[in-house]
Amino acid sequence: MTGDKAFRYRGARAMVLLHEEELRRFVGTWRRAKASGVRLPETDDPDYASYDALLQHVLRASRGYLTWSCEKLGLRDPGVEPAPDVEIVDQRCDEYLTHLLSRWRDPLRDVPGERFERPEYPSRWGVLYCVDAMLEHAVMHPARHRFQLEELLKGAPSGK
Repeated sequence: MTGDKAFRYRGARAMVLLHEEELRRFVGTWRRAKASGVRLPETDDPDYASYDALLQHVLRASRGYLTWSCEKLGLRDPGVEPAPDVEIVDQRCDEYLTHLLSRWRDPLRDVPGERFERPEYPSRWGVLYCVDAMLEHAVMHPARHRFQLEELLKGAPSGK
């Protein structure tokens, strides 16, 4: 993170940095998997309909975790544009990733640590989270999808 200045709550700083690292690692693995020709598993899940749908899902979720956290903390909207449509997400990935990660860098800097742990709020999918737990979820979401893609790649025939 360039221009890194102090966060009041170092746990938030850690989650922002780890989220950026995991999101970049996911994109790298996603690119390798897409180029490999390995097919995604058959599923009714629209987020796994294609490699591009999966990329859009992970980018869209990252935006959602930050906007939800800012909303619950009473902060201004971080101004993250929606993820590109699935038809163009591959071509716009690098540009959007730069935008997305730049928006993650500032909103949480001045929030005291105790505000991250209490209270808990319903997520957009109904599970209760404190903001700290949502930030941990934001780190693990791209890591989990990266892991799934790595597992697929391990099963790929050599030479792909």
